[in-house]
Amino acid sequence: MNPFVSFMASSTGRVVRVVAGLALVAWGWFGLGGITGTIIAIVGLVPLVAGLFDFCVFAPLFGAPLSGPKIRAGK
Repeated sequence: MNPFVSFMASSTGRVVRVVAGLALVAWGWFGLGGITGTIIAIVGLVPLVAGLFDFCVFAPLFGAPLSGPKIRAGK
């Protein structure tokens, strides 16, 4: 298993994704504003939702399953 995918599927990786997503959403809405801020906020929703619902969007690029529990189980 790729170390990056293993980290992102771990509890720490999930927390990092949620925090990064929240930071991007907050920066987009409150820091930038306008259309650029909206785009950044929407992009920030991807890691936020991925962390909350335990899936890794990069895992299929490395031949791993999308689901966090399946990655941790080594499937």
